[in-house]
Amino acid sequence: MDERKLVSVGTLHKGDTIIIDNAPCKITDTATSRPGKHGHAKVNLMAVGLIDGKKRNVVMPGHDRVEVPIIEKKSAQVLSVSGTKASVMDSESFETFEMDIPEELQADVHEGVEILYWTMVGMMIMKQIKA
Repeated sequence: MDERKLVSVGTLHKGDTIIIDNAPCKITDTATSRPGKHGHAKVNLMAVGLIDGKKRNVVMPGHDRVEVPIIEKKSAQVLSVSGTKASVMDSESFETFEMDIPEELQADVHEGVEILYWTMVGMMIMKQIKA
């Protein structure tokens, strides 16, 4: 399930997601330069990887098109926890699978807890615990 769509760089704003170097990233800052005598306006995007936390920077003409991940937000129930991995069951499809537990959630994830997770570009990321 590798869902992506193409959008114009000039339409992206801070907080949007984009795919840079095949990694989904959240845009932290954008800057657009004025067009030159013979050139096009350039867009400078600063972004942070949603999975690896790496900072990435890309500069391209404002009319270029880039890939944006389509993010699906789903919920699941934790069946068991083993170290930094959790076995979870999707609340709609009842499919079971393993997920990594992010460092900030490790203390709160335990058997029976409802979690919110995102699926994008073939990856699943645990985002938060449902209250």
